[in-house]
Amino acid sequence: MQFTVKAAAPLMDFLMQALHGKSRTGVKSLLSKKLVTVDGELITRFDHPLSEGQVVGIGKKPQGKTTALRGLKIIYEDEAVIVIDKEAGLLSVSTDLGKERTAHGLVSAYVKRRNPKTKVLVVHRLDRDTSGIMMFVKDKDLQRHLRQNWQQSIETRSYLVVVEGIVEKDSGTIESFMHGTDSLRSYSSKRQEGGQKAVSRYKVLKRGKDHTLLEVELETGRKNQIRVHMQDIGHPVAGDSKYGAQGDKLGRLGLHAHVLAFTHPVTEKPMSFQSPAPAEFLKLFAP
Repeated sequence: MQFTVKAAAPLMDFLMQALHGKSRTGVKSLLSKKLVTVDGELITRFDHPLSEGQVVGIGKKPQGKTTALRGLKIIYEDEAVIVIDKEAGLLSVSTDLGKERTAHGLVSAYVKRRNPKTKVLVVHRLDRDTSGIMMFVKDKDLQRHLRQNWQQSIETRSYLVVVEGIVEKDSGTIESFMHGTDSLRSYSSKRQEGGQKAVSRYKVLKRGKDHTLLEVELETGRKNQIRVHMQDIGHPVAGDSKYGAQGDKLGRLGLHAHVLAFTHPVTEKPMSFQSPAPAEFLKLFAP
């Protein structure tokens, strides 16, 4: 069952009018059971603002769907959170240097086509040449909460990493203190001296002729942490000349945000998203 919004109104008022005879309790039940969508997006808040021309759907729970944009896919969206799968080569957010396409800009434009009032806010970033899972939120309070409680909110943040050389240990933990420099490089040290503690845990997934595929889980999330830590153990990330790589067999940076699991900032339910290994990674380790 679908209805087209004729005039701006709160969702509850619209549903009460559209569903003649339905009680407020009955309407709230539809929302709590996740049976109401607006332009295909699941909505549970009764005070959600509607704009003229939007389509309200009532009925079966919507099936999960992926929306493809040039350079990324939106793999999950609700009234509070958007999760994307970003391609390598796309900036996460804009810089001061110009108006280059960014993941943030693409998602914002997509959302605002449906509701110009909706905001898309940055919580964390991926490097331009890193692909994989990234999250945005739609509310400033949620953005502030997640940024201030990032370590507590994130259950798992792991990457698939192609490194140069053959890593002999099947697993290991790298601990150091991360420091920044004026040249926008990061480096690590065993001494704190104003640095931030950084912990990365890795395990070997595959060994090839000249490269190793690792899964690296971040206990902390410092700038360029994985890239620096791989250099520290003598196995720089493939294609990462900035941090010691000698070659570029992949034709891209060997870094992919594989899993992001977190506590939903509104519902407090556990959420987990996974992006498969890029084709370039698999090809490098094909028999």
